[in-house]
Amino acid sequence: MRSRALRRLARWHWATPAWLCVLAAIILMCLGLAAIDTVRSDLVLRQVIAGIVGIGAALAAVVPSQRQLTMMAWPLMGLCLLMLVVLLLPGVPDALVRSRNGASRWINFGVTEFQPSELAKVAVVLCIASWLRFRRNQRSFMGLIPPLALALIPMGLILVEPDLGTALLFLPTCFTLLLAAGARWRDLGKVCAIGVVGAAMMVPLLRPHQVDRLEAMWAQVRGDTSLSEGIGYQGQLAMTMVGAGGLAGQGETQSRQLLKWNHLPEDHNDMVFAVIAVRWGLLGQLATWGAYLLLVAGGLMTAAQCREAFSRLVAVGATAMLFAQMMVNTGMTIGVMPITGMTLPFVSAGGSSLVAAWLLVGLVLSVGLRPPSRLWREQFAFDDGAAS
Repeated sequence: MRSRALRRLARWHWATPAWLCVLAAIILMCLGLAAIDTVRSDLVLRQVIAGIVGIGAALAAVVPSQRQLTMMAWPLMGLCLLMLVVLLLPGVPDALVRSRNGASRWINFGVTEFQPSELAKVAVVLCIASWLRFRRNQRSFMGLIPPLALALIPMGLILVEPDLGTALLFLPTCFTLLLAAGARWRDLGKVCAIGVVGAAMMVPLLRPHQVDRLEAMWAQVRGDTSLSEGIGYQGQLAMTMVGAGGLAGQGETQSRQLLKWNHLPEDHNDMVFAVIAVRWGLLGQLATWGAYLLLVAGGLMTAAQCREAFSRLVAVGATAMLFAQMMVNTGMTIGVMPITGMTLPFVSAGGSSLVAAWLLVGLVLSVGLRPPSRLWREQFAFDDGAAS
């Protein structure tokens, strides 16, 4: 058994661009620890422990073969859906599901609390990749419905929690996977049109605080400061802190004082990008975005080198999920997106988010390390003609 494992390791492709994703994740996690220490030094040790667990989860994700991952995808999705339903069931004891700020997002396992929506991000990537790997019906409009359903079902449950931020990640990731699988732009355009109409119809169903966040964002875009003392307070203060950092930042001591006396809500979590901006200025913001671009480059290069359909889609989907999350978080901090309660991957405080982010990187590394099979199926068609 040991010699078999050693032979398997010897066949792995260790010179893979997937290591760029690992490097970017380590850089971002270290940056996050410094930012969290600026505002909540009592959380640093907990974040370090979560990071160690996350790296362990990434290594565990490397172990299963691609065939084993396809088999694990569907049970994992079932488990995620079950946990998401438990969060919404009436009468569940507070000891198991504890509501915070009117949202039921966490399940208490005794030693720690876990956010099922974070694991659902991994499950959606694996399931959609598994569904698309041998199919060509995504080249038609009707063929888009099953993979979209795989994204919409957990997305709907997460919206009810409510967790608008996490729910926003599923459709962009699904669309990216469909494009990578050869879906036609015109078919995806039809889906987008239907989605816009559906989103408009759902506005009356949004909770009051969600509507308030949309109104606050629209006021920011217009330059209207009338809501800055009310529903737009957090967004306006976040933009003020971003601007206060200037080019090179205020340094550690001055940043601590600025953030302490301005009382930026969720500065260690959702608004950690504002902390980076205050402490390291525009240069720190660019460095953060650069690390994410390094991660994206590593993920896409890994996908480009992969011959097998499932593995390529996993690399694309995991990269798209992390990039979409970064866009939502930094977008809401600089005032171009509504405040949605979204963490910044690898940077924000939060064990579930950090472990899930490392799991996604582990999947990309798994794809990069494994050599291509000697026999593989032709992957996807991208021409505008009929599917063959």
